[in-house]
Amino acid sequence: MSERPAATDAADDTQPLELAEKGRRGGQVISLDRRLFMKFTAFGGCADPDAAIAALEQDGVAGALYLDANDPQGVGLIATAEDPDYFVTTLRSLLNRKPFAALTHKPEFDMLGRTYSIGYEPDLEETLFKRPLSKIKDPVNRWAVWYPLQRSKKFQTLPADHQRRILAEHGSLAKRYGAGGHANDVRLACHGLDKNDNDFIVGLLGPNLHPLSAVVQEMRKTEQTSQYLDSLGPFFIGRAVWQAKQ
Repeated sequence: MSERPAATDAADDTQPLELAEKGRRGGQVISLDRRLFMKFTAFGGCADPDAAIAALEQDGVAGALYLDANDPQGVGLIATAEDPDYFVTTLRSLLNRKPFAALTHKPEFDMLGRTYSIGYEPDLEETLFKRPLSKIKDPVNRWAVWYPLQRSKKFQTLPADHQRRILAEHGSLAKRYGAGGHANDVRLACHGLDKNDNDFIVGLLGPNLHPLSAVVQEMRKTEQTSQYLDSLGPFFIGRAVWQAKQ
């Protein structure tokens, strides 16, 4: 639940554009111009998920399928790929074939985001690829809550030190729940990738549902959520019925 504070200095337009993810190892800045994209899609009308599971396995989808806790015939799919072309080629083809083509698409739950670094990670491969994928595929993480969030624009006007204090509060929350094995989080940036102008996508994953709800409840008290968020949700709540092999 950590993220990079916004830069306060104007960009130098005389320098080549640098878009690589940054980290730090041994006091030196490291970079990796790669990241993992993730797409969440929800459907109704899926009374029996076995055919969907078979199709996902046959196509080698890297992700998970969840049974919707709020819809007795609902499912939610998280699919991942380094190359975003995957979502408009291979995955698009899969979702336009049976059994998915016969299901009812729920566009209100559409989410597309990308992994990112915050500048201090010593292993960018671990941060951007291995760790988020491991959380999604880990059979211990049976329950999931996926949702987008939109930050108030005035957050970007705060001094960098103030932003860091606000983000550290969320980082502490993530560490406490993670240390006890109660909840893990997958956080994705979705700037310019979301039809509702959301900024981030969050996946809360864990063995039980109550701690995931408790995380959201405790987040309400933080300065970021109480003062600098414009919206949270909609929330998709589901239990994993299939996860790609580790």
